[in-house]
Amino acid sequence: MKAKIIIRTLLIIVIVALAYFCVSSILTPIKFEQTRNERQVEVIKRLVALRTAEAEFKNVNGRFTADADSLLLFLKNTPKKEVLKEGSLTDKQLEAGLTEGKAARILENALTKARRKNTFANDDEAYAYVWENDREVKANNLQGFRRDTIEKNMIETLFKGAYTAQTIDEIVVIPFTDNVRFEIEVNNTYATTQGINVPLFEIRAHFNTYLADLNNQERVNLIDKEEKLEHYPGLKVGSIEAPNNNAGNWE
Repeated sequence: MKAKIIIRTLLIIVIVALAYFCVSSILTPIKFEQTRNERQVEVIKRLVALRTAEAEFKNVNGRFTADADSLLLFLKNTPKKEVLKEGSLTDKQLEAGLTEGKAARILENALTKARRKNTFANDDEAYAYVWENDREVKANNLQGFRRDTIEKNMIETLFKGAYTAQTIDEIVVIPFTDNVRFEIEVNNTYATTQGINVPLFEIRAHFNTYLADLNNQERVNLIDKEEKLEHYPGLKVGSIEAPNNNAGNWE
């Protein structure tokens, strides 16, 4: 009788253990995929922000940078220049050969001359004066045409409150890691078959970074799957091998 009880108890333990492993084998990959998708959203947000930062760096410097610290210094210390536009050129003016650049230079020259001879309370008064009195401005019908370059805060302009000067350092750190930074690589000397120079950049976050604390076997399987498909095993934006419009591999 005692032996039967022991056997039954052991059978129950075995059944419970088998049930646990069966359920676990089903739930583990489901939970892994769910967590992976949740984390991917946050990693992509950072990659998109870095893409924006690199594009602005290139607009100002003519190249991309692989130095995360240089990128951060740029965002913190460089003003974002924007042109405020008032008025536009007519088809007749354009047909006559007047361009935005020429019109802006005519006005700038007129303003410079006017400010040498007069004192104005503000730019509005200066523009009003040259619109009314400058012969070249009037000859080109540029009354009401105005272009002003203003400087704005780079971080506030690019990221619309998503980052501040105090939090911008986070942009180079991969979420869900212990301050592991994104891999940044650039190729500023890439030339197309037509001989045109096209600077390239690539920013990466490997699965082994933001998924490091999840189920090891599931992560290994995921990496193996992507590598067999000749895909990068993680998230990345841009490419240093060929122009891809700075697209992300999730897009």
